[in-house]
Amino acid sequence: MLDRFYPIFDSAAWLERLVPLGIRLVQLRIKDRPEAALRAEIRAAQAICAAHGCQLVINDYWRLALTEGCDFVHLGQEDLDRADLDAIRAAGLRLGVSTHDDAELNRALALAPDYVALGPVYPTILKQMRFGPQGLERVGTWKRRVGTLPLVAIGGLTVERAPGVREAGADMLSVVTDITLNPDPEARVRQWLAATRT
Repeated sequence: MLDRFYPIFDSAAWLERLVPLGIRLVQLRIKDRPEAALRAEIRAAQAICAAHGCQLVINDYWRLALTEGCDFVHLGQEDLDRADLDAIRAAGLRLGVSTHDDAELNRALALAPDYVALGPVYPTILKQMRFGPQGLERVGTWKRRVGTLPLVAIGGLTVERAPGVREAGADMLSVVTDITLNPDPEARVRQWLAATRT
């Protein structure tokens, strides 16, 4: 079973700072960097996670995940269009997939992923989305459809909203800005750990 708390960070520096607090599952999501820089970030993140017993998920860059010996990749719907899914499976990479509507969920489930993500649950400031907030009712609907497959909720999550999201059916809670924009990210991570491990 994957950990309930699933933060996402855009640099190995964030991992170095926060993974030692007890994070057991983390995603490295970096956009628009040269390949050499991406490779260096992935290697640094791998070392940090290995030292602290944390599972590392690489967002989008499945080729680098393969060549760097990673074991988990997360793909959005657009990423799926470009990915060599046969190569990903042949390498034994675990796979997480983003979904926003019924067609995307059907596509994801056909791939037999290791988890499905739904978002944004709440309004998010992280990036422009072509989908509006999904809401807690959709979380419940998705969980009924995916069954025992882990369901990740993402988008606008806060510690205060965590209990309701879990009650709605999410197995894992993914968070970005509630930590990275917090004046005390370390304290916020500790609050998240307390909220998701009880």
